[in-house]
Amino acid sequence: MAKILVVDDEPSIVNLVTAYLKPEGYEIFTALDGSSGLKAARAFKPDLVILDIMLPGMDGIELLSRLRRESEVYVILLTAKTEETDKIVGLSVGADDYVTKPFSPRELTARVKAALRRIQTGTGSGSEMSVLSFRHLRMDVGARTVSVDENPIELTAIEFDLLKALAENRGRVLSREQLLEKVWGGEYFGEIRVVDVHLGHVRQKLGREDLIATVRSVGYRFEDEPL
Repeated sequence: MAKILVVDDEPSIVNLVTAYLKPEGYEIFTALDGSSGLKAARAFKPDLVILDIMLPGMDGIELLSRLRRESEVYVILLTAKTEETDKIVGLSVGADDYVTKPFSPRELTARVKAALRRIQTGTGSGSEMSVLSFRHLRMDVGARTVSVDENPIELTAIEFDLLKALAENRGRVLSREQLLEKVWGGEYFGEIRVVDVHLGHVRQKLGREDLIATVRSVGYRFEDEPL
């Protein structure tokens, strides 16, 4: 049974989300402010967090920033903001996805189910026990570990799956739409720029700009030499 934490200061939203998710068999925890949400996340260790940005006291961005220092839990942001920069800030801090209010409860439920399936079964094609070895980068897909020039790199689940999709298709350009399909799945309805934001994090963590090339107006290509 997956555990889901819902953090929102509007009881009506909390009740609505709970009413749709509980019949799916999930264990639901709730919090009405940022401080309580952070405490709940630490205590209950949820598999997925649905987090409102506009919270009293500690807002959702600050909560997410603190949470990311100690957890890679999948986070879906709820936001009433429509500015592009607000969405990108949330993704840059570490959100995996976002839903803009007002939202369809059925759409949110579909995203939650798709995210949990990816978490529980993994994504991408090929054997989960394979090792992808290149001149600079090594990925143990079964153990979900990455090293660059023999130095271990810590990636989130989304970051790992994006890098894996590119490495498995070395030399081929994958469009943002193809990467969304491979990593987020066909049920994804959100902003395509989540790919750019998360790959920006991957590049920063790898410490080598030459491993992932940007093909302008098309997508991305993995360029390390195979062993």
